[in-house]
Amino acid sequence: MLKTRLTHPEILHALAMAGHRAKVLITDGNYPHSTKSNPRAARVFLNLAPGTVKVTEVLEALTHTIPIESAEVMQSEDGKEPPIWAEFRALLPGIVLTERPLPEFYKAALLPDIALVIATGEQQPYANLLLTIGVIWPNDAAHDKAAIIQST
Repeated sequence: MLKTRLTHPEILHALAMAGHRAKVLITDGNYPHSTKSNPRAARVFLNLAPGTVKVTEVLEALTHTIPIESAEVMQSEDGKEPPIWAEFRALLPGIVLTERPLPEFYKAALLPDIALVIATGEQQPYANLLLTIGVIWPNDAAHDKAAIIQST
């Protein structure tokens, strides 16, 4: 048995295969997966029914499983901030949400560094999130974090 909050075998497998700076795309129920995501990425469909599973539920599980270095969000076409972004910020303290216009977000989602695409049944509009996996730092204080960052 696993002690982590995340127990989905395909998601765990894809995350284990991904490394530093690989990306995870979490999408809402309206996202065009077949045409606007890296076709080589692992795909997990959690969109059981409208509203089930939510993007924030997936995000919360991921925050307990992987280090998240950065997060990108899809801008609404009218420029207004979608309400779900406040929920993203609450789950990602200290991480600035980088806003991308719709075409730019789609372009980023097609790049080869997308390791995993997770489809949800989220109904809130513009609830798409592109996460960059960070580094798990060694507990050994002798390692110089700055030197490791410069070498990557």
